[in-house]
Formats: sequence, structure tokens, C-alpha cells
Amino acid sequence: MRRTVLLGALIAIGALSVGIAGQQQRAVLPELQKVKDNFYIIGSSSPVDRSQFTGGNVSVFVTDAGVTVVDSKLAGYGPDIIARIKAVTNKPITTLINTHTHGDHTGSNEGFPTSVNIVAHENTKMLMAKMDAFKGEKAQFLPKQTYKDKLTLGSGKDRVELYYFGKGHTGGDTMVYFPTLRILATGDLWAWKDAPLLDLANDGSGVELPKTLAKALAAIKDVDTVIPGHTPVSKPAELQEYQRYMADLLAETEAAVKAGKSAADAAAASTVTAKYPGYKSDRLKAAIEAIYKEMGK
Repeated sequence: MRRTVLLGALIAIGALSVGIAGQQQRAVLPELQKVKDNFYIIGSSSPVDRSQFTGGNVSVFVTDAGVTVVDSKLAGYGPDIIARIKAVTNKPITTLINTHTHGDHTGSNEGFPTSVNIVAHENTKMLMAKMDAFKGEKAQFLPKQTYKDKLTLGSGKDRVELYYFGKGHTGGDTMVYFPTLRILATGDLWAWKDAPLLDLANDGSGVELPKTLAKALAAIKDVDTVIPGHTPVSKPAELQEYQRYMADLLAETEAAVKAGKSAADAAAASTVTAKYPGYKSDRLKAAIEAIYKEMGK
């Protein structure tokens, strides 16, 4: 009997140790960063160091009617996100916009009250519905409101505009525009100064991405602040530069295909990164391979 009790105690202690270790390894959510008077972000920690990764940038817009949030990071961060927001306002969170389907932008939907209106592009809802994270009872955290091309939420100084310009990172990427503040949140249509993650399995397109970005730049011009998917607050000129980078990357890749090069050879010979100071090439090979696959090569 004593041996059984001792064994049980050891098992319990072991389980507790594992739990504590898991808590210690969990990345700490970045602090709320003020961008403008009633607009904040909870930043993205580096996706390179996965142990410190919490998910993409979260935008927080405090309006007269309540709080609009853009994206929800990885699973498990809902309470932390809400606590960060409560530190600056006691207004209720009324709206959560998901820019696309990926779990580092939708993972903590379930941490928000069920009263929150979750909004996304119609393609994103369709793609999210295929994810295990939104099966069964979790389906209640799928978007409740969708749109096709453009959707306006709120009015006057509290207006928020959602746009779909075409395929890119996925097949349902939303750009979120805050006209009074002149802020544009791009989601992962522009995530970083590197080649994009092109999720062909979720209808992404490297062939269409430069066109999609060009449409966005032509349609939304009154912007002075840009919130990328994963990197710090930026300026419109940097988004414009990224569109040129993507156009150059696509043109270079198409030329390599025409010359009969393999995707590996195209990546090895690529000069596009060198043309853009401050850009990395960590994701270049994967992006070129995705474009080759998309072109049937």
C-alpha cells in the first residue's frame, strides 16, 4: 500500500513538473504598444525563434462603441490579449477581424467572449472551417460575418474598412484600413522584408501577389502608418517597396522557368534580395519553389 501511494505521489510530482516546465517555455506576450491616440498593437515576436513566437501583430482600435481587434495570435493567448486591452480601456471588445486563416492569427479566437462579432473574408471562413481548431464546439469561434470585396464597419471617426484585393499569402487575405487614423493593417500580404510564405494549400498565389499588392496601393492612398503581419510598424514607402520586390521576384522566377532552370538553380542564382537593402533571403528558396509549383513546373 505504501509503495502504491509513493508511486502515485511520484507520478503526480512528475506531472506537475511537466506542467510547470510547459508554462516556463511558453513565450510571454509582448506589451501593448501605442501607435496613435486610440490605436495600439500587441507586437509579433520573432517567428525565427519558435520558442519565443506568440503569433502575428494584433491591432487594437478603441472606438466610442467598443474595441475592434485585428487577429488573435496563437492559441492560448486570448486572456493575455484581453488583459492587455483592459489596461488601457474598460470598453468591451465588440469586433475581432481575422486577416486570414493561419493559426498564428486565428488561434486565440476561442479566448474572446462569444458575444464578439468575428469578421473575415468569405474565403477565409471557408478555409478556417477545414481546420481542426474550429471543429465541433469550436465552430462557434468561426467568423460570424463575412464579405466578398469590401465591408465597412462603424461610421464616422470609428469607421473601419475591410478589403479583399485578390490572392496572395492565402486565398482570403484581408487588408484592414482605419481611414480617420490613416492606418493600414496588411495581415501577411506583407509580413516581413523577405520572400513571402505562399500557402498554396490555402489558395495562396505568388503569381497573383504582386498584382494584389498593386491593387491595394492604388485603392488605399491616404495612409501614413502600416502594420505588417509580423514586423514593426512601418511606412507606406516600405509597403510600396515590397510590392516592387514581389514583382521583381516573380519576373526573375518566370525568366528562370523560361530558361529551363530548376527551382533550386533559380534560387541559387537569384539576385533579387541584393537589390533591396535590409531584405533577407531566409524564405526565398521556399517562395521560388512555390511559384514553380503554381506554374506547374
